[in-house]
Amino acid sequence: MTKQLPIPPVGMRALVGDTNEASFDNPTGVPIFADLGDEFYDSVFDLGSGCGRLARQLLQQSPRPKAYLGIDLHAGMVRWCRNNLTAADPNFRFLHHDVFELGFNPTGKPLDRSQPLPVPDAYASLIIAWSIFTHLVEDEIPYYLEQCARILRSNGVIRSTWFLFDKNYFPMMQTFQNALYINPINPTNAVIIDRSWLLGTLSSLGLTVAQSKPPSTRGFQWVIDLRHAAPGEVPTISEVDEAPFGSQRPPVGGAEPSKIGLNDDSAEEER
Repeated sequence: MTKQLPIPPVGMRALVGDTNEASFDNPTGVPIFADLGDEFYDSVFDLGSGCGRLARQLLQQSPRPKAYLGIDLHAGMVRWCRNNLTAADPNFRFLHHDVFELGFNPTGKPLDRSQPLPVPDAYASLIIAWSIFTHLVEDEIPYYLEQCARILRSNGVIRSTWFLFDKNYFPMMQTFQNALYINPINPTNAVIIDRSWLLGTLSSLGLTVAQSKPPSTRGFQWVIDLRHAAPGEVPTISEVDEAPFGSQRPPVGGAEPSKIGLNDDSAEEER
């Protein structure tokens, strides 16, 4: 770690579920997604950039993105990234996505589906949506997918993660119910989406599945790459989740997580 590229404070790292410094570091400079070619790193949009776990590694990698824009609900994390990562490269920008979320942005505004995300059409060669669609309620997902489709280049890719289930196993669910939730106070804690509903939504938006990777722990997050669909192309996920059972529980957040990073002490880099 250097003064020029600090690691986020441990309180912020805990909010995104991984406090290990190594998870924020890329000392060898290899591309963070080794299976993607260099061309995908030209212009990166990070939907839910958090405290810069991936942004910091992108700054260290070769090739470094020519342009990077991250947006996040958490004002303190956006502030930290601006003060510490944009300072290292002005082409890495961070914006506060001021939309309500009970834990991270309780004073935020309701999502206005008539307003586009602050990104031009066909901006991104790569959109990162890591641990984002796993925390959006069902009726928000089409909006964000539509926006991703709008800003994705014709040959670009969306790397996304999802919790999936098969609604056929839940015959009591209505046709308009396609998500399961685990937290009655804050449903965005974890959102599990019906696979068929997801595929139908993708198709309606002109997106398709480029590749999918099942979880390493049964029921945990799938990694799904999305791209623009060719005419008549129908999205499918052929893989089956046959991983061993286990647990991957994130840390339980403390009181008032939205205020972390909004005072000088908690925004300071670790030394």
